[in-house]
Amino acid sequence: MIGKLTGTLLEKNPPEVLVDCQGVGYEVYVPMSTFYNLPALGERVSLLTQFIVREDAQLLYGFATAPERQAFRELIKISGVGPRTALSVLSGMGVGDLAQAITLQEAGRLVKVPGIGKKTAERLLLELKGKLGADMGAVHGGATNDAQADILQALLALGYNDKEAAAALKALPADIGVSDGIKLALKALAK
Repeated sequence: MIGKLTGTLLEKNPPEVLVDCQGVGYEVYVPMSTFYNLPALGERVSLLTQFIVREDAQLLYGFATAPERQAFRELIKISGVGPRTALSVLSGMGVGDLAQAITLQEAGRLVKVPGIGKKTAERLLLELKGKLGADMGAVHGGATNDAQADILQALLALGYNDKEAAAALKALPADIGVSDGIKLALKALAK
């Protein structure tokens, strides 16, 4: 409903800001990544927004970039993840870091965000796989295509840590198939 606000920044009280748009003041909740990049009070600001209507409130969330807003929208689609939790995730890690964690299925990085436990982190990784990580173009340790992502998942499932799996992926040819890639990666890790 409200997709963008442009106006004068009147107040900054993390995580909330007050934006005056032609005499109407909008209270907008923003992630810390957006908050840190806001202009000084009294200056012009433009935020992409997401309007949330609940039984007891109507809330407006603002974002400096379209990828931030898209990540927020994907997060709130997940059962048990509300706008406050989504804002916390985006405040605790950037969109690129989130996409990378999803691509590599690194629950440990999400657990570091306040309010995210192990089960919630695992659910986020499962629900967002293929939606956020791939779209945001996260690349880590050479995981640049589906085959390499599958090889990485197989190595992690076999008990290798992220660092070992990423190092094994780097040694593989870029165009290798999943089964051959797993075999070569296991040979390299066995040394």
